[in-house]
Amino acid sequence: MNPIISAPELVDELAGARPPVLLDVRWQLGGPPGRPSYEAGHIPGAVYVDLDTELAGAPGTGGRHPLPDVAEFGAVMRRAGVRADSRVVAYDGGQGWGAARAWWLLRWTGHPDVRVLDGGLAAWRGELSTGTPTPVTGDFAPEPGALPLLDADGAAALARTGLLLDARAGERYRGEVEPIDPVGGHIPGAVSAPTTENADADGRYLPPETLAARFKHLGATDAPEVGVYCGSGVSGAHEVLALELAGIRAALYAGSWSEWSSDPARPVATGPERG
Repeated sequence: MNPIISAPELVDELAGARPPVLLDVRWQLGGPPGRPSYEAGHIPGAVYVDLDTELAGAPGTGGRHPLPDVAEFGAVMRRAGVRADSRVVAYDGGQGWGAARAWWLLRWTGHPDVRVLDGGLAAWRGELSTGTPTPVTGDFAPEPGALPLLDADGAAALARTGLLLDARAGERYRGEVEPIDPVGGHIPGAVSAPTTENADADGRYLPPETLAARFKHLGATDAPEVGVYCGSGVSGAHEVLALELAGIRAALYAGSWSEWSSDPARPVATGPERG
């Protein structure tokens, strides 16, 4: 199944006999919160989902956005109206990171029909609503494991035996700057692959053939396994989706650099070279 949907395709599906459940996941690193933007106007019928509190656990040694408690995540999705047999479309403000996090979590917990609105709300040309919908409670019961997941040890091993992609900006990978986490640099052996290079200026994913060529150049097609990490597991989900579009299944290291760098015993590499 194509993991993205265009705005015109979404218009058609919303007018059809089986409209998808819509999740508004507007989020930006460092704020502002997404709910005020949602209340000011959202795609009609969309339910707001807060990434920091509903698509992530409490920050700590597991990172800034550790995976949420599975039971609590399931309750959030059911309140949003998600059923086991429903279509689900997630969107954000246009960057695609928040929506990709929702996509990854739902797919990881076994939902078979989840897509991201390509280009986010900025691509939507229809009316907006300020009303708060009250969807019928869904029946989705999450069962983790449908997508591959890495922990810190698994990420370290994959960097040696396969291909581990670092989805952060190149300057953070190289350790030149680190505005958020305690240490700059990257997991030894990881390859720099900024997730911003997977989309165009409007936030739309590049064509699958372009993405496939990019990841082939990075070594993904020759690697026995591919993994992705980022700062805290959010933009990394965007890269996993881009790899999916390119026909490559990849694991996500959800704790990412925020977890890795929290332990001073873990090794850190700097500079442009693959360690």
